[in-house]
Amino acid sequence: MTHAALNATLNGASAILLAAGYAAIRCGKRNLHKTLMVTAFVVSCAFLVSYLVYHIRIQQVIHFSGQGWIRPVYFTILISHTILAVVIVPLILITLRRAYLGRFDKHRLIARWTLPLWFYVSVTGVIVYYLVYALYAPH
Repeated sequence: MTHAALNATLNGASAILLAAGYAAIRCGKRNLHKTLMVTAFVVSCAFLVSYLVYHIRIQQVIHFSGQGWIRPVYFTILISHTILAVVIVPLILITLRRAYLGRFDKHRLIARWTLPLWFYVSVTGVIVYYLVYALYAPH
């Protein structure tokens, strides 16, 4: 497995954990929800460390080689992914802190924003990987 594939796998695992955590809380399984969401956070942190190590190690920009209609689609996904990846970090920390402190009313308020944005960032991370390294792999 390549380092880029590892990063995509961590992003995908985070998305699965987030979806499972959402399903757990909808079913009233609070302890399972907590475990899944904390695990999603740990996996996302592992992704971030791995992503930074990868880009420091390769010391180059990977260019998207797709042409035609896919270019604006790719860059729309990439730009939204990148902006939301920055925005989501403090949202995640605030959401987890509120849960940790037992402020569940405030936790729920922010989690309604945090969860879909975090999920979007995780899924689009996998899509970006697939487009750059699989579907339109550099020659």
